[in-house]
Amino acid sequence: MGMGLCAWLVLGGIAGWLASIIKGTNAKMGMFANIATGIVGSMIGGWVFNLLGGRGVTGFNLYSLAVATVGAVILISIVQAIRK
Repeated sequence: MGMGLCAWLVLGGIAGWLASIIKGTNAKMGMFANIATGIVGSMIGGWVFNLLGGRGVTGFNLYSLAVATVGAVILISIVQAIRK
């Protein structure tokens, strides 16, 4: 089941926001950075979950939010490692 643009933006925004809270970068990130992080994170999370035998983003649901959040945490961690 495909997701529309609005669903990607909402899921990405929530996932990016949750990941920024987990990684302690929430004060530095705005709404657009959270959305971008969440959308890219959903792609990273989907790839990682597929490698581990799971499924990637499956639609607008809690599982997909978890996949996107895990991917966004990975993305923020990579960016933090590069910046150090």
